[in-house]
Amino acid sequence: MQRLYDLLRRHPTGVDTFWAVLLFGFGMLWVVRAPMGSASRIAAVPIILALATTIALRRRAPEKMLALATVCGIAQLVLNVKANPTDFAMLVVVYTAAATASRPASRFALAAALSATAISSLRWPNEHQTQWQAVVSAIFVTIPFVLAWVLGDSIRTRRAYYAQLEERAARLEKEREAQAKVAVAAERARIARELHDVVAHNVSVMVVQADGAAYVMDASPEQARQALETISGTGRQALAEMRRLLGVLRTGEPGEESDYVPQPDVEQIDDLVEQVRGAGLPVDFKVVGSPRQLPSGVELTAYRIVQEALTNTRKHGGPDVGVSLRLTYFDDGLGLLVEDDGRGAQREMYEDGGADGKGHGLIGMRERVGMVGGTLDAGPRPGGGFRISALLPLKPAG
Repeated sequence: MQRLYDLLRRHPTGVDTFWAVLLFGFGMLWVVRAPMGSASRIAAVPIILALATTIALRRRAPEKMLALATVCGIAQLVLNVKANPTDFAMLVVVYTAAATASRPASRFALAAALSATAISSLRWPNEHQTQWQAVVSAIFVTIPFVLAWVLGDSIRTRRAYYAQLEERAARLEKEREAQAKVAVAAERARIARELHDVVAHNVSVMVVQADGAAYVMDASPEQARQALETISGTGRQALAEMRRLLGVLRTGEPGEESDYVPQPDVEQIDDLVEQVRGAGLPVDFKVVGSPRQLPSGVELTAYRIVQEALTNTRKHGGPDVGVSLRLTYFDDGLGLLVEDDGRGAQREMYEDGGADGKGHGLIGMRERVGMVGGTLDAGPRPGGGFRISALLPLKPAG
């Protein structure tokens, strides 16, 4: 039964053609049996055929079939072909026009439905009815046409509503896909920043210590041993942070491994400074204001900015460079100021973000600061060296 129903839905014109042939058969029976003149009988045949055609093609060309049905009605009036069973096609065409045709065609169908019965009563009056009976009879005959139009118009409205719902669902699906892509891109950018910060800083420390150990290996074995211990500790720290990042990648959220290595915070800046000092970079570190608990995003951002700034100083500051680091607690935010007296970085690395893999650390800084609603200023100092200044508000910008 379901297959038959699906077959009929796939071939609506075939179904309409079946009903058209059936209606044409009833019309021809009426022509044979109805009392009328030979001229009217001959004229009735093409009219009946045309009305049957409107049923067969009503869904393929609703406006044209409405026009054809109108012509048939006028021809019946002119050629004196009285109402017959095939006039039921006009009722179906009115419904189809209201449901699928354009708005002007739908209004025309309603006007034709309201006037057709009145014109028919005037053309072929019933001699056995009084005037009031004729009016009441015309009204009752008009009601089915009006109901057909109302039903068709409600079907049109329902289809438009469903189409709007489908369009909205498709739009929401596209928006969800776009949001998912944005979220994936943001997560990749975040992980890329984390990887850059971890790898760049720790590898830089390890390279400096390895060079120093190789230089003093023969002259001062004790210093070489300390350098190797620093390399070992730095390597372990890098591995621990890499495990945390890999845990996020595997699970999509902090997992068991990341619990062992919490996100860096402001308090760990002291350890970072000591690590850098142990690598041979003198750092003047001071805290201004009253230290207090800050939002985790602000603390991580502050730590990463200091880490990247010290890494850049080792890379680009040149020999005998020194660093001044100031951490200032304001009432509504946290200020960071990192200055060195080295030779500074190339202009393209802090203006354009660099090329060929250069300058990505400063890009990461700006992205991190932007995520917490802060401001960042980075560039060469007037007296030489490089300066990074950041202000991180305690509340994100609304």
